[in-house]
Amino acid sequence: MKMTLLLLLTLGITGIATAQKIPVNKYGLAVINTKEQYEMQVKADSNQLLVNLEQFIPGIRKDVRYATTNNFTHQLLYSNTSIYMRLPAARALKAVQDELRQKGYGLLIYDAYRPYRITEKMFTIVPNDLYAADPRKGSGHNRGVAVDLSMVDLKTNQPVAMPTDFDDFTYKAHQNYRPADPKILANRDLLRTTMVKHGFKGSSTEWWHYYLPTYKKYMLMDIVFN
Repeated sequence: MKMTLLLLLTLGITGIATAQKIPVNKYGLAVINTKEQYEMQVKADSNQLLVNLEQFIPGIRKDVRYATTNNFTHQLLYSNTSIYMRLPAARALKAVQDELRQKGYGLLIYDAYRPYRITEKMFTIVPNDLYAADPRKGSGHNRGVAVDLSMVDLKTNQPVAMPTDFDDFTYKAHQNYRPADPKILANRDLLRTTMVKHGFKGSSTEWWHYYLPTYKKYMLMDIVFN
């Protein structure tokens, strides 16, 4: 009887482990592609939770370009404008929003969590990992800890002036570019210093792109959230 019970328990544990095994894609990357896999991940670690930024951060704005054709691909890539990030990233972003509000600004989100399939599609259009994540590595966006963003002026409710528009692949979007207009330089620097202060790391080629340096703690995902 004891041997039978032990065998059943062993089979049960093996079954759970098998059910939690994440499939590997053609590049050898483990990518979560079902909500059941995601929910098991969250159950094991609450920091893996993806939270809706509009609900989590009062007053945050969005301009989700990939849900329109106004983006570098000129294609509709998203079916909705929901913006999500993992819980630690959302908490850090809320701290950024709270600090900027004291200075008369707020955050404007262009993109946050991005399903892996979208990264694959983007790279076929711009196969340059200076500007589009290489699907052989995956993206911080696919892990839910990267964000593309700018700021709005709370007095005018308008986006502040930055060196370029979002997804501009010219030198003017680089961090070491020095705009002639001191106000544009101040806007970019305020965003960067505040994001870095609260734990984010910036891109050298895209003034709008930030991510958590601990991104490897979060698995790649290919799930659409509404």
